[in-house]
Amino acid sequence: MKFGSPLSTELREKYRRRTVKPRKGDSVKIVKGEFKGIEGKVMKVSPREGTLNVDGVTKEKQKGGTALVPIHSSCVVVTAIVLDDKTRKARLEVGT
Repeated sequence: MKFGSPLSTELREKYRRRTVKPRKGDSVKIVKGEFKGIEGKVMKVSPREGTLNVDGVTKEKQKGGTALVPIHSSCVVVTAIVLDDKTRKARLEVGT
């Protein structure tokens, strides 16, 4: 299964690519679904399911407390990328 999220228009122009695999720490904006419009950092990534958890996106549990809501990777737009990893930085800059 392919796993990726579209880039914002600014990042798309800068890196000359449409999508990127989201990682923990990237900033995203939710563009589809119940939580549309919420911006936050990626807290957890599940590539096998194709989902990610965004900071601040939770729901109330029936027994009390809160739970993180998984958001599909195609329903978010990456607005800021963490470039701590040398390999990731090199891959993104190949297109520029």
